[in-house]
Amino acid sequence: MAESISEGTLATIHKKVGDRIGADEEIASIETDKIDVAVNAAEEGVVAELLAHEGDVVTVGQPIARLETGPRDSATTSHVPEKQSSNKTGQDDPAPVQKESGESKSVENKEQAIESSTRSARRAAPKSPSPASPPQPIDEHAVDPKRESSLRAEHMEKMSRMRKTIATRLKQSQNTCASLTTVQEIDMTALMRWRVKYKEDVAKQYGVRLGYMGAFAKATALAAKQVPEINASIDTDREVITYRDYVDISIAVSSPKGLVTPVAREARLTMDDLTGGNFSISNPGIFNSLFGTPVINYPQAAVFNMNTIKDRVIAVDGKPEIRPMMYITVTYDHRLIDGREAVSFLNIVKNYIEDPAQMLLE
Repeated sequence: MAESISEGTLATIHKKVGDRIGADEEIASIETDKIDVAVNAAEEGVVAELLAHEGDVVTVGQPIARLETGPRDSATTSHVPEKQSSNKTGQDDPAPVQKESGESKSVENKEQAIESSTRSARRAAPKSPSPASPPQPIDEHAVDPKRESSLRAEHMEKMSRMRKTIATRLKQSQNTCASLTTVQEIDMTALMRWRVKYKEDVAKQYGVRLGYMGAFAKATALAAKQVPEINASIDTDREVITYRDYVDISIAVSSPKGLVTPVAREARLTMDDLTGGNFSISNPGIFNSLFGTPVINYPQAAVFNMNTIKDRVIAVDGKPEIRPMMYITVTYDHRLIDGREAVSFLNIVKNYIEDPAQMLLE
């Protein structure tokens, strides 16, 4: 686990007592405030005992299962993954498994069938028939309670750790930031032509689809260097503003358990990449959103929003033309960023996207 995480909720146990598990096979998953962490078996064996249950809060290094490995008199205990630390030595490395001696015992359950020898039965006295009740009138407007319950069903689910964290942080942002949103529109013609021209080459060389996010990430990163307030943060308690000479962008990603914002850096994605970030990019356009005003990912000071592309009639050189247009917005903390900086930032992004070749000059 990352150093910032000390505990999590045991979300799922994939094996039960008696199941065989292979080396490095996932035995359970732990839900943290940011991401799910897999717990893998260090050795091949059989699950002898579960030391924790789904829904339990477990800490780093806590045993959650005992495995029988090798001879029958040896067992391995699987632990919650240790924190990742940059100060590691040979003596301080935490062992992923703990060896302990013991004997596996089996208990045979025996069932005894008992037959009753009493064959006599009591005969109940016949009851006198009751007079038939008169037929009740049928109400044509009456609602069948079974049908009504099926139409108005509801159920409750326990909030996940991630959803609780999201709820807390969004409310914190709303209560702390002086949020304001500025809007601009972009003619996507040039970028769409660029994508069509190079998407097959990118797919062959890198094995990924060429989308618009990469171009917008590049454009906003360049714009943030020219408008440093977008890339900064404010701390009113300490009365300081932190300006950065590097750009780490949090890109909002929708997951089944909630929205997360991994940070685009010059490395592959790890647990640490779910923290930090100077400003965020949100792309509800993939869900066909025309316009939006996202919430700032506090303590960041701004979030850039890109939306869906729609054909609209605009004036080009004094003549009406149909062009693919996109609304873009930036929601910013007005305590740090003024309207001039926000508008300048969007105009720079607009110029880069409408003429992508300019980004090669930076």
